[in-house]
Amino acid sequence: MDKFVRPFLLWSGILLVIIMVYGAFGPNKESSVQELAYSDFLHNVDNGKVRSVTIKGQSLHGVLSDGQSFRTVLPYHVTLSDRLSESNVIVRAKAENEEDKGFFGTFIYWIPMLVLLGLWLFFMQNMQMGGGGRVMNFGKSRARLLADKREKVTFKDVAGVEEAKEELREIVEFLRSPSKFQRLGAKIPRGALLVGPPGTGKTLLARSVAGEANVPFFTISGSDFVEMFVGVGASRVRDMFYQGKKNAPCIIFIDEIDAVGRHRGAGLGGGNDEREQTLNQLLVEMDGFDVNEGIILIAATNRPDVLDPALLRPGRFDRQIVVTNPDIEGRAQILEVHTRKTKLAPDVKLKVLARATPGFSGADLSNLVNEAALLAARRNRVMVTMADFESAKDKVMMGAERRSMVMTEKERELTAYHEAGHALVGIHVAGNDPLHKVTIIPRGRALGVTMNVPEKDRYSMRKTEVEGRIAMIFGGRVAEEITFGKDNVTSGAANDIIQATRMARAMVTEWGMSDKLGPLRYSENEDEIFLGHSVTQRKNVSDATARLIDEEIHRIIREGEEKARKTLVSHKKQLTLLAKTLLEYETLSGDDVMTLLQKGSLPKLRSTDDDSGSQPTPSMPVTHPPATPSPDSQSVKPARGSRGGSAKTKPVTS
Repeated sequence: MDKFVRPFLLWSGILLVIIMVYGAFGPNKESSVQELAYSDFLHNVDNGKVRSVTIKGQSLHGVLSDGQSFRTVLPYHVTLSDRLSESNVIVRAKAENEEDKGFFGTFIYWIPMLVLLGLWLFFMQNMQMGGGGRVMNFGKSRARLLADKREKVTFKDVAGVEEAKEELREIVEFLRSPSKFQRLGAKIPRGALLVGPPGTGKTLLARSVAGEANVPFFTISGSDFVEMFVGVGASRVRDMFYQGKKNAPCIIFIDEIDAVGRHRGAGLGGGNDEREQTLNQLLVEMDGFDVNEGIILIAATNRPDVLDPALLRPGRFDRQIVVTNPDIEGRAQILEVHTRKTKLAPDVKLKVLARATPGFSGADLSNLVNEAALLAARRNRVMVTMADFESAKDKVMMGAERRSMVMTEKERELTAYHEAGHALVGIHVAGNDPLHKVTIIPRGRALGVTMNVPEKDRYSMRKTEVEGRIAMIFGGRVAEEITFGKDNVTSGAANDIIQATRMARAMVTEWGMSDKLGPLRYSENEDEIFLGHSVTQRKNVSDATARLIDEEIHRIIREGEEKARKTLVSHKKQLTLLAKTLLEYETLSGDDVMTLLQKGSLPKLRSTDDDSGSQPTPSMPVTHPPATPSPDSQSVKPARGSRGGSAKTKPVTS
């Protein structure tokens, strides 16, 4: 806006000053005109002293023989033409509506046109298109250059990803002293692709490279290239590299590059042509046709499988850096980074928190620290205590407590037996992680939650562990059936059924854990075939194989349910004891449950310093055990039984 408004205002001001000066100091014709009486005018005409006249209606302007201008008013019904002709006076006539505008009059006449022209230019320059770009700058890059005044991020601010930092140190060294590499004929990789699940700090890593090298840092999202107009994205790519060359050496960071770098040829027509043209231009800019000395391109994605192979070949994104969830040492370092500005109580042990949070990403740990600080402030503390971290972990993993939710006594009893069934099956069936906590206090969208936590970081599961997990998941529904009858089974196991079915299907179709189907992958993903603009889908399994898959899934589910039923029938007294204790205390830790089952009763429980009042002291914090990991995937989910049809587990990747 300033690019147009300032010149417009400047020239408008100059023009107004010229008009004012001209009006103040310019020639004043009206002051030099002599007023003559009509009789004097006639006398001058008769004496031959009038040279010429101009008649406009009843007004008469003329010039005397000596050059003096005059004017007079003619009476009505007076005819002078013959008298003027006899005296050889030059006569001119004008219509009454004809005006002599002059300079000022002409300017006033053109003012509306000038205003319209100015408004048209204004709107053309400032019309918002596609998220803030002007019409004239529609093809300009949306990359933002981080200001120098912002707090600089270095490798000290990034923890838990030591391998990734080591890979990026070469880029930092090249940006600091490129001659060190060039004299040996070495070339730094043009692009580095950061691959990892969300929340692992890929963007922070890229910023730390710029901070360490002390070079400009351009950041842009992959979706900023894509527009409805074909060719705009390619133009923005060209402008982005042009801006990078002007600020070289520099770093250009493209976040979520899969928005523009997906496989080409996946479809025809429409906006897909625009995306492919944008990708083609990006490939050309990175290919080396024009040497971009000092420009390092860093991109981030959590979907490397959908990227076009041309992006990943040597000479483009030829260095792929995997940024995974941190291990126990990395989590401890991340907690130290995030608690630098947090006042911690002496009882806070960051290593204990790190050991109790397997599967947490850097973003999860940051959220944990923030929730603990908010909780401590709400409790009017001067420091954040370990109890605050414990409560924050429960809130992050299980959701906030809904103590205001009114439940009938019958509903509380159903929930108690449901969660007790989960807990007992998890304890007595081999393959399950140790019980951490069981509660019948509504949290999030669940009426009750049972948490099992692993003893250490895990990245895969054995077949016996998956089968034990499925049995534990069905423990809640079976407990309701045993206690209240088959006709009184509730919808509280809806989420349990979803989890169990997903695990059983993965065992059969992805993990090769079915003897009938063998170690083959029967993916549910269907190939898409584009015929013109229409899409058809082709199944990759036959009808007989699909039927066999369904039979195997059904068998695994039934075996897990039967295993849970046998366990609870043989331990029905423990089921009743645990359910009644839950009705009394509402929340029990894993140690409390083991003590109850061994001794038949609980000693007097200490209350935690919590907003909710008196509760048993929890043992280890809530953590993220894996639910359905595969050997090539480190995705883990919190394994828990939850009563409530709408309850869902929050996935946490590692």
